[in-house]
Amino acid sequence: MQHRIIVLGAGYTGATAAGRLAKRLHRADVAITLVNAEPDFVERVRMHQLAVGQELKCRPFDAMFAGTGVEVKLAKVVGIDADHRTVTVDDAHGAGQQELHYDTLVYALGSGWNPQSVPGTAEHAHEISGRPGALRLRERLARLDAGDPVVVVGGGLTGLEAASEIAETRPDLDVALVARGGFGDWLSDKGQGHLRKVFAELGITVHEHTAVTAVETDRVLTDSTPVPAAVTVWATGFAVHPIAEASTLQTSHTGQIVVDATMRSLSHPHVYAIGDAALVTGPGDKPLRMSCASGVPTAWQAADAIAARLTGTKPPKTAIRYFQQCISLGRKEGLIQFVTADDHALPKALTGRLAALYKEVICKGAAWTVAHPTVGIPVRRRRTIQPADRADQAGQTGAGSPAGQADPAVKTAA
Repeated sequence: MQHRIIVLGAGYTGATAAGRLAKRLHRADVAITLVNAEPDFVERVRMHQLAVGQELKCRPFDAMFAGTGVEVKLAKVVGIDADHRTVTVDDAHGAGQQELHYDTLVYALGSGWNPQSVPGTAEHAHEISGRPGALRLRERLARLDAGDPVVVVGGGLTGLEAASEIAETRPDLDVALVARGGFGDWLSDKGQGHLRKVFAELGITVHEHTAVTAVETDRVLTDSTPVPAAVTVWATGFAVHPIAEASTLQTSHTGQIVVDATMRSLSHPHVYAIGDAALVTGPGDKPLRMSCASGVPTAWQAADAIAARLTGTKPPKTAIRYFQQCISLGRKEGLIQFVTADDHALPKALTGRLAALYKEVICKGAAWTVAHPTVGIPVRRRRTIQPADRADQAGQTGAGSPAGQADPAVKTAA
């Protein structure tokens, strides 16, 4: 009987994990199903580009996974029963709700925008955490007249990229950015200086050390002066999908699934969580930030650990660390801030057109990695051990440990 592996979500992490598992395990031994609501891969790191009218390359999953043995099921996940190993989905083809059974689950539903309970945000603000939101913002921006004010709320990477992309594409608009903290205050001196220079050249007004208290139809209220806004873009961070927290899986206060160093759930060892959905501890015992840079390595880690446990080999434990923060500032400018392993800025930074090219290479590389999940490493599809042997092996590796018990051989990361 084939071991049933279900991967929920086909963003950078879910699609990578599914493809990597298909290249690690023999096709006769496993059935891998990738569940996603949309039929093609969405480059989430380019949503600010989509929002201003740029066309993105279509990457259909049917072509991406052709010949791999991965079955792509178009459906929306509506519930998980981790105790009985089932997932409830709403079929995209109108077949209604279905119950899928699994032996191993990879949870990669990721995150969406975070309104942070600020009054009026859900009703009046736009978000670019996914394609639907980016397309709605695109339509709204296209209807604006010259001189109309656009306010981007959030001074992190998403906010910086959105504000600069809008200002470069529509120089006729009055673009402003509102940041709760100092403008780019986590960057090096060189990085901060370049950021201020580019924003000044693009004519973007910056309101730093300013907290937004409410969003209205035509303005953003702050703890100081109201900021006029024909369009408000909310980019203050992400919140995870609520399905995990509604299940019996152990989650943190953020709703992320608590995992060990191999991305396996501490409460349900047959469940692995990756990307934004997982609470992963990185260098310095700090939780990894929600990002593509954090997510893809967790997908590699989980896929390799699953394959190892099913084939009776030792699960790898590779440290996940940071090297850089890549920020696009429109199509002509960029900022590559080099960082320590635990994500603190180093004095060194790359700026200008070369940085913009660097960021473009990173984005293209991330998309390429999804279709090539072993990153050039020779494919070796191992046979899984037989069920009777698997039970014995589970006692050694912890793969069959009761719910709530972590693998004693694995140092927990949360």
